[in-house]
Amino acid sequence: MQPLPRHVAVIMDGNGRWAAARGLPRSAGHQAGIEPVRTIIDECTRHGIAALTLFAFSSENWRRPPEEVSHLMDLFLDALAQELPQLHQNGVCMRFIGERQSLDAALRQRMAEAEHSTAANTALQLQIAVSYGGRNDIVLAARALAQACLGGQLQPEAIDETRFAAAVALAGLPEPDLFIRTGGEQRLSNFLLWNLAYTELYFTDVLWPDFDGPAFEQALQHFVSRQRRFGLTAGQLGH
Repeated sequence: MQPLPRHVAVIMDGNGRWAAARGLPRSAGHQAGIEPVRTIIDECTRHGIAALTLFAFSSENWRRPPEEVSHLMDLFLDALAQELPQLHQNGVCMRFIGERQSLDAALRQRMAEAEHSTAANTALQLQIAVSYGGRNDIVLAARALAQACLGGQLQPEAIDETRFAAAVALAGLPEPDLFIRTGGEQRLSNFLLWNLAYTELYFTDVLWPDFDGPAFEQALQHFVSRQRRFGLTAGQLGH
């Protein structure tokens, strides 16, 4: 049996379909999706899971209808204001990954304030991916390393996987052990492409607003039942 994951990454999918099934606007589904965020943060803290990364808004989501994007941005602002005091009290350290220059100035300011006020917390490292794309993450890392080489701070032959990992958005964190995607789709959707190389993948038909504590427990049980080989044979692992 595997120990529990150190780092869980989640694509929170299904808000729109949850709303449509109830005859509600998509915005109602996004609003309903806040409660399972609270739940999974609490569950990670309770289980002693060190890190949680949530995919809130992808770089491709900018192509959605403008009114939906506007609502999502307002929802982020309101949720940060409402949730931050409790997150801080519970020892959650917040960090945002993604292209911030695309975001409204008020949201960027709120994000920076949240990161600053929770920086010393250690109960859970919480990453929120906003305007994030996995391919762009890799491109930005490669660009930073290329600039270091041009500036003479780094030799090209010194670039290895460890050095590259230190340049991507999740630098300093353990790689995700468990990836969860709700809503029934079975793809990565440009999320953490560098970091998910050996992550255990778990897909569930449960729509995100319905993802609760028992649903998260099922994902954890799937993970602990897996044999993680990292390229080795079962015999090498003593199984």
